[in-house]
Amino acid sequence: MKTLSVVILTKNEEKNIVEVINNARKCTDNILVVDSGSTDKTVFLANECGAEVVFRKWDNDFAAQRNFALAKLKTDYVLYLDADERMSDELIISIKKIMKQDRLKQYSFIRRIKAFGFEYEHGIFKPDEVLRLFPVEAVHWENKVHERPVCCLPIVKLAGIVDHYTYESWQQWLDKAGNYTTIWAQDSYNNGKRAGASVAFFHGIYGFFRSYIVQLGFLDGWAGMYSSLQHFFYTLIKYWKLYELTNKNQNKIS
Repeated sequence: MKTLSVVILTKNEEKNIVEVINNARKCTDNILVVDSGSTDKTVFLANECGAEVVFRKWDNDFAAQRNFALAKLKTDYVLYLDADERMSDELIISIKKIMKQDRLKQYSFIRRIKAFGFEYEHGIFKPDEVLRLFPVEAVHWENKVHERPVCCLPIVKLAGIVDHYTYESWQQWLDKAGNYTTIWAQDSYNNGKRAGASVAFFHGIYGFFRSYIVQLGFLDGWAGMYSSLQHFFYTLIKYWKLYELTNKNQNKIS
């Protein structure tokens, strides 16, 4: 029987932390919360629920938070959950079955996004397949934002889904978009990526087209329209911030 830990990254998640821990406990009692400096009751509630809580100072690097957790684990496998995600009973059963098998794989499942009071079927928020379950020794994460796992093992898709209860308001989306685009732009610039103003507008327009037309966002009605507009704005802003960095540093050189 393989052992499993569930890792949850947090920052001011008192609204979600109890429910996500209770959901995770249906798979395992080994629950690790990596907190990045919550000022609400997140840490207190996580401790009350019996989770192990560790602290890592936030440095605008989601991959570093996830990799930090790996060094703390003593189990065979790790499952990553966001605080606003909930596993279905079918997915929990699938994970339990995996822990009884003697095979080395990485595992994915379908994530269904619920945002602004709407369950999306198309567009940028359509259900997607995410890799979240790995042997601890076989994975590491890269990219400061929109981080991705690096694992060479074969992928197996599990039955069941995880519901992602994401943005409740435009302000919440704006706050995250502002933070994420800044991190992306700085990281991209540091890695040698450059952009001009026309490139920023092209990526924004293409982002809307891909979400609304290619990914059939129009089939979600008004929800599909404003999620596609959000994606236009998000994509434009992240490339515009990269353009500002490019322009600023070119002026310094000249």
